[in-house]
Amino acid sequence: MSDLKTKQPIYLYGAWLVSVIATLGSLYFSEIRGFTPCELCWYQRILMYPLALILGIGTFQNDSSVKRFVLPMAITGWFISSYHYLLQKVPGFAPIKPCANGVPCNAQYINWGGFITIPFLAFTAFTLIIIFMFLLKASKNETK
Repeated sequence: MSDLKTKQPIYLYGAWLVSVIATLGSLYFSEIRGFTPCELCWYQRILMYPLALILGIGTFQNDSSVKRFVLPMAITGWFISSYHYLLQKVPGFAPIKPCANGVPCNAQYINWGGFITIPFLAFTAFTLIIIFMFLLKASKNETK
């Protein structure tokens, strides 16, 4: 049991670190590289940016109850990034019209190794956060 308690902060810290890297990465692509985010990118950002704050607070207070806020946001972001990646990589899956703000959601600003795109990076980040949250056991206050 004591081994489980020592791993709890590691899972929180890992999820927080992933969310911070994802947030900084998205800001790098838009503010430094000059890539204009499409509509689906904005939805993913709307879900990822608060995770960096919520997980940061949970990490520094060693509060695993943030799981109940983080998990729904991360799962929603996971579905959006999955759909976005399918739009980019599966021919015929993309809708005929571009996204509303002018940048088509099937545009690929990066394509590292033939499969790593920005939505794939977001998908990976949301997946890691979800895994860390499932590894995180509920605190005694949360189970009451």
